[in-house]
Amino acid sequence: METKANYVAVGAFVLICVIGLVVTVLWLAGAQYSQEYAYFQTSFKGPVTGLGKGTVTRYNGIDVGHVTELEFDPNDPQRVIATLQVRPNLNIRQDSEASIESEGLTGGSYVEISGGTAKSPLLTAADGQQYPVIRSKPSTLQQLEQSAPEVVAKLNVAASRINDMLNDKNRAALAGILSNLNETTTVLARRSGDIDQVIRNTNALTANLNDASRTLKPTLADADVTVKKFGVLAGDADTFVNSDGLAQVSDLIVEMRRLTISLTKLSDGLSQQPTKLIFGDRRKGYTPK
Repeated sequence: METKANYVAVGAFVLICVIGLVVTVLWLAGAQYSQEYAYFQTSFKGPVTGLGKGTVTRYNGIDVGHVTELEFDPNDPQRVIATLQVRPNLNIRQDSEASIESEGLTGGSYVEISGGTAKSPLLTAADGQQYPVIRSKPSTLQQLEQSAPEVVAKLNVAASRINDMLNDKNRAALAGILSNLNETTTVLARRSGDIDQVIRNTNALTANLNDASRTLKPTLADADVTVKKFGVLAGDADTFVNSDGLAQVSDLIVEMRRLTISLTKLSDGLSQQPTKLIFGDRRKGYTPK
């Protein structure tokens, strides 16, 4: 009985130790798990082909975690909510964006998170949210798919216009233009000697003009001096007109007129009585007593 009791005690002790070890390992793993990762959510509209649990998550092109959960949005059946497990302290901003990208045309898909701007606040969970939600944007392929119909429509319009431009009438006109160009180049080739002569004459004319300009420089300098002298003369004349000189000249002219009248009278008197200037006037008038 004692041997059986010892076995039960040993077995119970070992079982307790194993349970304690498992609990300790789970506690340590849970503590480390909660400290080494942060969780965010994002949603994508449309198919998320290539995504699944364990899909790589990158932050500015660097692997920082993976996708832990994919589920449908209960409020919008066209959207899929992805839960992301990433490194802590990534400083994901409110203007950061998540998108589904592909490693080349044949590579796998991954979730790419943009870094945002430094002035934007850090992203935190809002009221009623389990994790902070990163806003999403269409991937490069989705953007191409969305713009593909517009691109195809523009290509169709361009092709239609090219076909209109290359109709029979325009092709005939283009052939005529090419023929005229061929004839023109042929004529130019035949008259290349004349063209060379014209060029030589033009060069000679340019040289003559240069010589003439050098010859005209002294003449232009003399003309400039003459213009300056005329300017000085005009200035002196203006000074003379605006000063008392003009008034003095006017007075001189008046005196000259008076002198001319006096000389005229004297000349007339001498003509009538030549001896008057020598003997004086001998005519005596009546002298009252």
